[in-house]
Amino acid sequence: MSDTLQDTGDICLATLRETDRDRYLACLLSPADKRGALAALYAFNAEIARVRDVVREPLPGEIRLQWWRDLLEGNARGDGSGNPIAAGLLNAVETYRLPRQTLVDMTEARIFDLYDDPLADRNALEGYAGETASALIQLASLILDAGDAARSAEAAGHAGVAQAIAGFLLLMPIHRRRHQLYLPLDILSATGLDRDAFLKGEDKPRISAAIEAFAGLGLEHLAKARRTGSVPAAVFPAFLPAALAEPVLRRAARAGAAVLDTALQPPQWRRQLRLLKAAVIRRF
Repeated sequence: MSDTLQDTGDICLATLRETDRDRYLACLLSPADKRGALAALYAFNAEIARVRDVVREPLPGEIRLQWWRDLLEGNARGDGSGNPIAAGLLNAVETYRLPRQTLVDMTEARIFDLYDDPLADRNALEGYAGETASALIQLASLILDAGDAARSAEAAGHAGVAQAIAGFLLLMPIHRRRHQLYLPLDILSATGLDRDAFLKGEDKPRISAAIEAFAGLGLEHLAKARRTGSVPAAVFPAFLPAALAEPVLRRAARAGAAVLDTALQPPQWRRQLRLLKAAVIRRF
């Protein structure tokens, strides 16, 4: 690896340490020769996932996301070399033949985050998760071992949905404050709620039932991911972040309506121990 690429990989890894500590550790638990590319991919994901947090209006957010799309499609102004994450991502795309359209679709899916529109049903939720969290696992698998990546595609699909739901539950207090909701309307309807009633937070029993159903959907996908069979050892590091989903999902199911106001995130040391254990026993 050239000194320039090594420097880019180191910068991406350092950036990831600040923007996504869990995937930073997952990189450290991955083969050394793949860390730079994984760090660039994960840092890119962190950048597009936090656009809503760094803009006040949707339009500037769309412009940021459009820049990434233009970069991936070769239409950006400049070559991205001044942006270490962009440079690292493009190098990973070329080196590991990552499908650019999948990355573009990830970027397009994040436009949904900029607005407060609800997800109509579980299919919409699974589609969103498939283009974001599931796609990220599959892309990381391609970096780790392209041959084994295809064998783990189904597991990546389900694990990504479980991981996405766990993430939504963790962020629910923040989402609620800005009137954003990722819990599908069909689940709300089944418990006798609508979007406004859920966000208002007064009907605790029905809100608890909706949260339990949402967490249960995540656990269902996690179980399906595990039932697909063992993930090949070569690509298992791509699944490490998914190992953090189950405790969040189970805690949310127990907490019910308290999820609206309570941070479910376990302390960092506990998440690190879980990732280390998952790496050793190869079970997410």
